[in-house]
Amino acid sequence: MQLQGLVGYVLFALQIAVVATAVYAVVHAAMQRPDAYTAADKLTKPVWLVILGVGIVLALLLGITGTAIAAVAAGVYLVDVRPKILEVQGKSR
Repeated sequence: MQLQGLVGYVLFALQIAVVATAVYAVVHAAMQRPDAYTAADKLTKPVWLVILGVGIVLALLLGITGTAIAAVAAGVYLVDVRPKILEVQGKSR
């Protein structure tokens, strides 16, 4: 019985961490210049804002399944798109 409670707490903490990371990603995406996305040969700024925003909403509504979707969306943005955009803009990481 106590193990189920522990698993629930761990999953809740994981969901909070993923939502916080996705919120950071969407704020970062919103603060960048729109032309930097096309210069970096990535999807456009509005598309990334929608992807990340939908990921956050799904994480809040669907539980662990939505959290996984949000984690993938935020992970792809932070690992692939963000460094390229910063490089194009001449900013340090």
